[in-house]
Amino acid sequence: MTKVLLAGPGAFGIKHLDGIRNIDGVEVVTLVGDQPEQTRAVAQEYGIGHVSNDLTQALADTDADAAILCTPTPQHAAQAIECMKAGKHVEVEIPLADSWAEAEAVMKTQRETGLVCMVGHTRRFNPSHQWLHKRITAGQLNIQQMDVQTYFFRRKNINAKGEPRSWTDHLLWHHAAHTVDLFAYQAGSPIVAANAIQGPIHPELGIAMDMSIQLRAENGAICTLSLSFNNDGPLGTFFRYICDNGTYIARYDDLFDGKEDAIDVSRVDVSMNGIELQDREFFAAIKEGREPNASVASVLPCYRVLYNLEQQLEC
Repeated sequence: MTKVLLAGPGAFGIKHLDGIRNIDGVEVVTLVGDQPEQTRAVAQEYGIGHVSNDLTQALADTDADAAILCTPTPQHAAQAIECMKAGKHVEVEIPLADSWAEAEAVMKTQRETGLVCMVGHTRRFNPSHQWLHKRITAGQLNIQQMDVQTYFFRRKNINAKGEPRSWTDHLLWHHAAHTVDLFAYQAGSPIVAANAIQGPIHPELGIAMDMSIQLRAENGAICTLSLSFNNDGPLGTFFRYICDNGTYIARYDDLFDGKEDAIDVSRVDVSMNGIELQDREFFAAIKEGREPNASVASVLPCYRVLYNLEQQLEC
């Protein structure tokens, strides 16, 4: 039985708890949150016997083998390092960090400890993107261009459940991270060129609400990514794969061809839930003593690209 400490019982923490319910041999033994009433309520709903408002204390008080971190972005790197130094395998939600220096520090600790450290790059696990990845690696498809839209209507500091946030989300370090990593992963080629421009800075949030990014892989594939917190329309991230042998549109776990005919991806994996599949990979890597897909080592190049883009945007 793998015993788990989960920190952050908010919107994404609950997604992980829902996914773990479907995985045999795993038990969440501790729930950590900074809002005691909410944390206790979620713990009761999911049958978790121990709650805490302090990660350090929770690491000392429980015998968890692993930690899943669904906490605010600015805490990700430091908490991942703390958990590994406490002897715990770690799955940290995207983004790994919001600076290149912190991302490197997490990588250094993983190498020193030898523990599993995995990052929540869920797009690698969504059945839609898995379907395409299997055909790309089999030589049946080659990406010519990816056209990606990441759109939300978030002019106030709220989370995915519509609740106030204590920290500010970021188009570059969070939302662009999904696509920058996925593009290199699907193209099977490192990113060698990256450009970015951004719109006006929000007077209260202090971040750009609109951004445009261009990428080119070493093998010649290109990607155009448009991001916005100003879009009052369909919300989410939509991927158009323009390949040498077909066009495909991925919307989370669903996939369509270029003519909008649905493609059955229900048999790609054991679940249609990308978060659950991500968690299954984490626990399997622990059990099998191997590096997981979306390990910190495999996603680290993404954060180097984000850092380079940040330098452009600050010029």
